[in-house]
Amino acid sequence: MSSILIFAGTTEGRNLSECLCSSGIDHTICVATEYGEIVLKDSPYANVHMGRMDKEEIECFIVKGGYKAIVDATHPYAKQVTENIKAAIKDMDIPYIRLLRDGCLNKESSAEGNISFFDSNEACLQAITNTTGNILLTTGSKELGVFAANDAIKDRLFVRVLPSMESLKLCNDSGITGKHVIAMQGPFSLEMNLAVINQYDIKHLITKVSGTNGGYDQKIEAAKNAGIKVYAIGCDYEAEGISFNETIKKLEEVTGKTINIDNQIEITLAGIGMGDSSCLTEEVKSSINNADIILGADRMIADYNPRIDKKPYYSSEKIIPYLKEMISSYSELKNIVILFSGDSGFNSGAGSLYKKITAEIEAGNIAANIRILPGISSVAYLAAKTGISYEDASIVSIHGKEVPNLIKKIEANKKTYILMSGKDDLVNLGKKLEEADLNYVRIYAGYQLSYDDEKILELGPKDCLKVKDDGLYTCLIINDEAESRLASHGLTDKAFIRDKVPMTKEEIREISICKLGLRTDSVLYDIGSGTGSIAIEAASLSDDIKVYAIEQKEEALSLIASNKEKFKLDNIEIVKGQAPDSLANLPCPSHAFIGGSSGRMKGILDYLRGINPSMRIVINAISLETVSEIKEIMKGYSICNQDLVQVQVSRANKVGNYNLMQAENPVWIFAFNFSDEQ
Repeated sequence: MSSILIFAGTTEGRNLSECLCSSGIDHTICVATEYGEIVLKDSPYANVHMGRMDKEEIECFIVKGGYKAIVDATHPYAKQVTENIKAAIKDMDIPYIRLLRDGCLNKESSAEGNISFFDSNEACLQAITNTTGNILLTTGSKELGVFAANDAIKDRLFVRVLPSMESLKLCNDSGITGKHVIAMQGPFSLEMNLAVINQYDIKHLITKVSGTNGGYDQKIEAAKNAGIKVYAIGCDYEAEGISFNETIKKLEEVTGKTINIDNQIEITLAGIGMGDSSCLTEEVKSSINNADIILGADRMIADYNPRIDKKPYYSSEKIIPYLKEMISSYSELKNIVILFSGDSGFNSGAGSLYKKITAEIEAGNIAANIRILPGISSVAYLAAKTGISYEDASIVSIHGKEVPNLIKKIEANKKTYILMSGKDDLVNLGKKLEEADLNYVRIYAGYQLSYDDEKILELGPKDCLKVKDDGLYTCLIINDEAESRLASHGLTDKAFIRDKVPMTKEEIREISICKLGLRTDSVLYDIGSGTGSIAIEAASLSDDIKVYAIEQKEEALSLIASNKEKFKLDNIEIVKGQAPDSLANLPCPSHAFIGGSSGRMKGILDYLRGINPSMRIVINAISLETVSEIKEIMKGYSICNQDLVQVQVSRANKVGNYNLMQAENPVWIFAFNFSDEQ
């Protein structure tokens, strides 16, 4: 036989049942609807009764069950149910416990729709201020002043009032006039409410919790049918009742058992897709509906009203301290949802935040579980809209950042998907494509994907320059003439713009680059860059390699710039000046190639050793004097991975009917790493 009877209807009622289940305490939980039964977890300790009961039915049910205590955890506004429960047990010697919430209900998803409850007009106003879309106010003219005084919503506020002179005067005094005033006498049917909602394109409905006679049920049903949000005012704090923790203590006294409070908090990092709520996955939607706290950028959280709080936080610097504070302050906190645009697994802040919160959990600073829920990415959405798959496409994000060698990616791929920040990114893309003579590519620009004003534009590079609409864009670029990039270095000398500036010859260049042992994230100083041939080949290996071409001669600097432009490499930065003086403000390198030192070899090596004592160095030398100088200098350093080779290249020249070999000057290639060992 069950020892406890719970009349549920709130999250607290469900949570109380879960605590009793985890403690092995039999109980019965009464819910009004089938939905209330569905959201309860199955347990052998919980007997669920579904259906509404009047006073006599409640009395009979309690007598038959022989319960030790009654817990009233119904909605704050469901006053009739509470009155029936109290009346039913008036002559019974059974403890009655009214379970209250921390405050008025801010959000409770139900079968009747997405409703938010507030204890005051001011609380409701705060919640609706940052939303978008037209608002229907049905609380009457006396409360109008609170809402009309807010400029953020005044222009989209439509008020339904009685057709009396007093009401119309209050509207006029509040600055609400013309078509924004709907003067009608109730009661209003479901059909009439729907007609008003559709006529004025209403997205949010504000009402009092007025009961059946006040037309409350018809408004809720109309809002549900129209798929809009309801903001209900009037669930006042109750004079009697106790908190969740106090309820637990009372039940422990009644049952003589210890009740485990399930304080396990779940933090969910959720991808919300492009933005429109219709594109939310069901799992993400459920997490939002059950959230105690929601965090994220303003536009993402605007339409949601969690039970406890929401904040426009999306950086770990703000989120982590806030989580610690709220977890320590709210004993009943269970579900925290942090929203991210698009898919949480692609160019999202979810990954880095997950690592940081996980580290805090493992360190014992935050007591919670954490999970990530995916969203629908704009790339997947655009692929579906265009019918062009993306499994063989290059996918790039320039959302809020620069991407090196973007044009080279487009040149090398038949399909390139690009995530953008806005119109300016699309205009700049068009400029770059024109400058690179890629006027033949086709561009599908997805504008405001998933929203009502969504467009799929088919453009050329010149068309991009004419785009006027601000908003979010995702692009697909089709290049039918794409040519795959070289898989390794190995450009011929003829590929470079050279003029009369000395250049590291092709064979020496390739051996030297091999000796450098560059990685995809390397930072290379090309000192004495000349034509920039080493810089060009190194930068071409990976878009993530960063090369600094250091040169002092004007003619050479001009050639480096020309070659950089020719090969469309954004990951080369040209530095004018003489090493080591010109190196002072550059990022720390992992590698350095020295093709010319202007007699300052020791100073250069001393500087490089000072900023990275494990750096990889490759030096080319031709004259015996330079070779001798390098050998003497190297005696003063602790080095490892030393590799010293002399290379002499002979190249065939056609003379008449004969191929005669012509020898180039021998070149010494010194390769080594500085070592920390002395």
